[in-house]
Amino acid sequence: MSSLGLAWYNYLALFVAIYFAKWFFDPLRSIPTVGGSSLPLLSYFAAIRWIRHGKDILQEGYNKACIYYHGSVFKVAMLDQWLVVICGPKLVEDVRKRPDEELSFHEAAAEFIQIKYTVGHEAHHDPYHIDIVREKLTRNLPAVLPEIMDELTVAMHEYIPAKDDEWLCVNVMTATREIVARASNRVFVGLPACRNREYLDLAIGFTADVTRDRTTINMFPSFMKPFIGRIVGNSTKNIRRAIPILKPMMDERRRMMEEFGEEWPDKPNDLIQWIMDEGLSRNYSDKDMVQRVLLVNFAAIHTSSNSITHAIYHLAERPEYLTSLREEIEPIVQEEGWTKAAMARMWKLDSFMRESQRLNGINTVSLMRKAGKDIVLNDGTFIPRGTLMVTAAHSLHHDDSVYTDPDVFDPWRFSRQREREGEAMKHQFVNTSVDYVPFGHGKHACNSLHDLYAMLSPGRFFAANELKAMLGYIVLNFDVKLEGDGKRPENVHRGPTVVPSPSARVFFRKRPASESWYLALSNVVSFILLQAP
Repeated sequence: MSSLGLAWYNYLALFVAIYFAKWFFDPLRSIPTVGGSSLPLLSYFAAIRWIRHGKDILQEGYNKACIYYHGSVFKVAMLDQWLVVICGPKLVEDVRKRPDEELSFHEAAAEFIQIKYTVGHEAHHDPYHIDIVREKLTRNLPAVLPEIMDELTVAMHEYIPAKDDEWLCVNVMTATREIVARASNRVFVGLPACRNREYLDLAIGFTADVTRDRTTINMFPSFMKPFIGRIVGNSTKNIRRAIPILKPMMDERRRMMEEFGEEWPDKPNDLIQWIMDEGLSRNYSDKDMVQRVLLVNFAAIHTSSNSITHAIYHLAERPEYLTSLREEIEPIVQEEGWTKAAMARMWKLDSFMRESQRLNGINTVSLMRKAGKDIVLNDGTFIPRGTLMVTAAHSLHHDDSVYTDPDVFDPWRFSRQREREGEAMKHQFVNTSVDYVPFGHGKHACNSLHDLYAMLSPGRFFAANELKAMLGYIVLNFDVKLEGDGKRPENVHRGPTVVPSPSARVFFRKRPASESWYLALSNVVSFILLQAP
């Protein structure tokens, strides 16, 4: 053997020795592995199995944690790192109470979405849009809700053009994605931009591209992520294409600000204006501000369209639920119209959405955190700095020690609980607890429908009211049923992601005008509210 060949063998032997030493002394090695082996190289086969059978692996780990691990933790392999899964209300509460410097939600979400590479470093290091969403959008919800209802009315009949004398077959996933994009952007960019086909295509496409880009990036080790991020870059292309669409509107608003100052007559009360107010004070470019608008769209379209599709599938499977929902919603709408206060009175509608979220969810995991320093959980588990942690949300929500008949869709489960003395507020759609975590839990309880997307989100209070408004509108205006055997289509699982069947179709039929007299009244109320100063 030549000296060169011998040198290569020596280098290879050294690399293998270091690799095995790193594995042997890894603090996470003491945490039980579920879904495959933790041995070097073999863990990659476990990571592939995680992508294909994530829900089953989580359930296996959850069951073992409850029986063998004393309600503690286990880990599963991902292609680029280990994911530590905590189980049980005590650990959920422990994680909830930890300060950001110990367990960071922001860093975990950024890493999962790979926002530095899919969007840009500015959105990660200065996420000022989060405070804008949390403060301005939530505070202005009563004011913007009539506009949402107005856009829902128009968009619903464009994408579900059902007649009262025949059934129309609709791909729900496609229709709801378009409707959510329209209704959300009525508040994000206003009229007429929210109906601009090119802009909507970019907003919807941006959502898909971020998902694809981060999936690709997460397949590679950390040192390769910046390079891979530059190669994929589909989401950043959509940002560049959106700038010329939104720039004329932004230029006109900038002119008004320069001429009249911070306030001027008829100043728009929408997301892009709030972002401009803050972004211009920081000397950010148009590209950065458009980027923030699309980031908010990412969460709004992804989470809300999936969530309303789940709910529609449940409603179409059991059309008899329509009667109970109509009996609740109709008199309230007759009395108050589509207002935030009115929807707060719709307990059954709220319970329907909460139960759909419990049974399905957006992801099988929740409460994501990244360790900013070495910590020890209250059960004695050592978590080294840099570790990603989650809780097994799907398994928790299907635990028969927590929920009666957990695998059964019980639409009034939570409205019944709210009837108990002192619990009227506890079981609302937007509320979280140690045993209900679709939104996460604690101070970082998600401002969207899943805490992985909270850093980008449209606000969970906004999203919850938008979803309830969509479902309520469908209940009052359409009859629905599933095609085929009438059985609800199965969800699709990829890693931790839960997606309602993308190909399933639902039959819609418009309710006769004689049965929906209240609709004209509610539209009048909404119009009046829109004109109010």
